[in-house]
Amino acid sequence: MAVSEAFLHLDPMLLFKSGANYGKQRNLGLLEFHYSLGTSRNGITSYAFSSVGYYSTARNNRTKRSCFSRCKCQKADSISDVTADDGTPTSLSINGRTNVNNAQEFELNQLLKSDKEGFANGNTNGVGTVIDSRKSIEEEAWDLLKESVVYYCGNPIGTIAASDTSSSSILNYDQVFIRDFIPSGIAFLLKGEYDIVRNFILYTLQLQSWEKTMDCHSPGQGLMPASFKVRTVPRDGDDSVTEDVLDPDFGEAAIGRVAPVDSGLWWIILLRAYGKCTGDLSVQERVDVQTGIKMILKLCLADGFDMFPTLLVTDGSCMIDRRMGIHGHPLEIQALFYSALLCAREMLASEDGSADLIRALNNRLVALSFHIREYYWIDMKKLNEIYRYKTEEYSFDAVNKFNIYPDQIPPWLVEFMPARGGYLIGNLQPAHMDFRFFSLGNLWSIVGSLATVDQSHAILDLVEAKWSELVADMPLKICYPALEGQEWRIITGSDPKNTAWSYHNGGSWPTLLWQLTVACIKLNRPEIAEKAVMLAERRICRDKWPEYYDTRRARFIGKQSRLFQTWSIAGYLVAKLLLANPSAAKILINEEDAELVNAFSCMLSANPRKKRGQKGFKQPFLI
Repeated sequence: MAVSEAFLHLDPMLLFKSGANYGKQRNLGLLEFHYSLGTSRNGITSYAFSSVGYYSTARNNRTKRSCFSRCKCQKADSISDVTADDGTPTSLSINGRTNVNNAQEFELNQLLKSDKEGFANGNTNGVGTVIDSRKSIEEEAWDLLKESVVYYCGNPIGTIAASDTSSSSILNYDQVFIRDFIPSGIAFLLKGEYDIVRNFILYTLQLQSWEKTMDCHSPGQGLMPASFKVRTVPRDGDDSVTEDVLDPDFGEAAIGRVAPVDSGLWWIILLRAYGKCTGDLSVQERVDVQTGIKMILKLCLADGFDMFPTLLVTDGSCMIDRRMGIHGHPLEIQALFYSALLCAREMLASEDGSADLIRALNNRLVALSFHIREYYWIDMKKLNEIYRYKTEEYSFDAVNKFNIYPDQIPPWLVEFMPARGGYLIGNLQPAHMDFRFFSLGNLWSIVGSLATVDQSHAILDLVEAKWSELVADMPLKICYPALEGQEWRIITGSDPKNTAWSYHNGGSWPTLLWQLTVACIKLNRPEIAEKAVMLAERRICRDKWPEYYDTRRARFIGKQSRLFQTWSIAGYLVAKLLLANPSAAKILINEEDAELVNAFSCMLSANPRKKRGQKGFKQPFLI
């Protein structure tokens, strides 16, 4: 049926109601309507209406909000219309060139060609919809991302975790997760759709320090929730009038009941990205936002029993949100912590009340960078050093400060470590080194300049050298290697979801594409990210955008993986947008601070083990 013919068959009341509802929400009178014919994921023909400059689509029922709902919240500043510009460049080359070798490029292009031919032959996305062969993978991804948008009081506020209608168990995948929204927010920023990110920042700020408790114990002041849900409830017990409310989860309802340490850190990073991308610094200069930044910093910088400058956290408090033996000082949290400290220092207003906080922040930055670069770094040279460690050393100038026993070196590491390259280990505690490679922690150490320039290049050297292990058939392993056998039973508690090479235990997560891309662009090595994106494009759309993949080579869709996972979709889009416009990555990158380098060099010079440092920085770093 032609579009014009389909329009003649529309119910006039549907057209009228659509216009009436929109006018009710936006306080508009006369509207000019546009219409389009489409197919929803349940296979039912649907019609999407929009006014001039306003994007509208048939959203999932979980995210629909009645235009007659009322709310008591104070709305964010003016909300402009969300556009639907799908003109994203689809080329994988940068400035007209690509550095992938010819044989690999030919093989990947042939696979992509065969996939496109499959779409043209009437493939479906698995839930009843015939895939439009005229749409690119990016267009399909943008449609899905926009369908995942959640509205609060008529304003876009975030994206749900997944839209897998084929799954009978929703759990909390219909909520907005702070860490999950980050790639969605970056994608919207890069497309010039700023309002949803602004709303997310301001509304989540209202949830900080919520009153909910776990066994009569309140979360620390400044804690950001792991996720929140928009609920429509009767107002004051009157079923005829409803209002939207935000229902946050600080971990009291999560599996394992673990509070999220990374949420506040990601919030600060996104806040800075918003300011750098839009040029609008009014948001970060607001009194309530400045207070929110300070509360997060005070929570993270609070003195306690810990002797190390790293941030002490429990197991499952970050992207790896189940028991995986990362308690203590996991690399991922330290990398995000360091980046958030740099971002916060850049945004904090200069005032008398901030002087002590900035001083503590600077002290922590210096100590944290020294600690991670010196004690978390592993390469073949350091491995040989550990192999010859002396133990039970008691002195201030001990070489083996953490009393690491050489027998801890696992057999797999000897074969895994290439002659060229290295990485930051997953964790360090007394008498324990977690030698596993954790992708997010290493990639964000590059992005945030926690790793030195040489270390950053060595991490990418390792990724290239161990491509078949870390990337395989679908980017990117969340950690390597997987825990197996008795080790898996002891460390994970026999977790049936974290079996070997699945989920957090060596599973492959497509969302990590965007962090890999930012790291590669920062080091001017985009060809690595290009190659990874090519691999992802072979399957990810055809596989219905899964949350993660299983097996050593990521051959299977995850056994409990949700489909149409929003951060898998957004991660792919951010990678494509950044490869098309590498300069845009600067909104996420923290450049190395010359004063911090100078302070770090001074600490190395004072270290009896090493006498090295960078010259050229004569002025000391005042702390």
